[in-house]
Amino acid sequence: MSQPDTSSLFRPFSIRSLELKNRIVMAPMTRLFSPEGVPGPASAAYYRRRAEGNVGLILSEGTVVDRPASRNDAGIPFFHGEQALAGWKNVIDAVHDVGGRMGPQIWHTGAARYINGWEPDVPVESPSGFDSPGDARGVAMSEEDIADTVAAFAKAAADAKRLGFDTVEIHGAHGYLIDQFFWAGTNLRNDRYGGLTIKDRSRFAVEIVGAVREAVGPDFPIIMRVSQWKQQDFSARLAASPAEMENWLRPLVEAGVDVLHVSQRRFWEPEFPEIDGENGLNGAGWAKKVTGAATIGVGSVGLDNDVTSSAFVGKGSTSASLDRLVERMERDEFDLIAVGRVLLSDPLWAAKVEQGDHAALKGFDAASLAELI
Repeated sequence: MSQPDTSSLFRPFSIRSLELKNRIVMAPMTRLFSPEGVPGPASAAYYRRRAEGNVGLILSEGTVVDRPASRNDAGIPFFHGEQALAGWKNVIDAVHDVGGRMGPQIWHTGAARYINGWEPDVPVESPSGFDSPGDARGVAMSEEDIADTVAAFAKAAADAKRLGFDTVEIHGAHGYLIDQFFWAGTNLRNDRYGGLTIKDRSRFAVEIVGAVREAVGPDFPIIMRVSQWKQQDFSARLAASPAEMENWLRPLVEAGVDVLHVSQRRFWEPEFPEIDGENGLNGAGWAKKVTGAATIGVGSVGLDNDVTSSAFVGKGSTSASLDRLVERMERDEFDLIAVGRVLLSDPLWAAKVEQGDHAALKGFDAASLAELI
């Protein structure tokens, strides 16, 4: 397999107080190895290995804020409470010991179900009591619930900064709580947190971002992950045009988001091909264009199939050329690229790419899901 010159991936990048040695980001990936919500020594070693493997920025697995039923599996870590935060302190210290940079992804799963059917012992909460359009689950949040959730995100972000993390990512994608507010099919509210337009339905997210910015101050960078697709509906679209995308994302940037992490299942797919063709800008490219913010692209980097046809169903993926990634990075379509499944199986992937050792690149082995390699 021929491989291109990948030097565009290894340029430094900085924003606010965050300085990165390259453009490669470890994507957040749920691992379910935190009994009682506490990340242990195995988690610290797992993230440290990716830092040693030359990943520029590590984003943690989703870690939940302090709300009842904020997680949808018992193995998901907390980002609250003395024991869990002590565990995360060990993680960031291990990453910093080898020169890495890292941020936690802070999260609330809302009414979204996990694939194993696990249920919390209290009702789940969401904008209107739906997991997906027409699928009732849990309870609709009161305005008091919303205010408490906003405060919980701000507290988690403040703790991230206090523990020494370099940035924080707010999870607003994939059909989880924040995304359920964005999505017209799950946000049926008739108060100020609902509405007919995506801009109206972004109020909850805007309040979270504003509270996080106030909690962390002006220099600490804030990342937010967003997506058109949902785990409940891969074809869902929040923004059918660049104008709608701007109405959705610009308020988040104005509230304090520095970097938009725009999730796609395949990074090379154009977001609006009817406008700029089959090789047009992807989601991260359009987000950068309509908001002016820095963006992270993501989706099946270095692999021959997407997450929904491999990891979600326990199948592997083989290694694929980086040609299309390099093409987009060289034209600065987006600023950073998040790499997911391939880093689960090969902690040294980024170092091998930089060294030009493409023959040694591995694909994704589904067996990697069963342990912290």
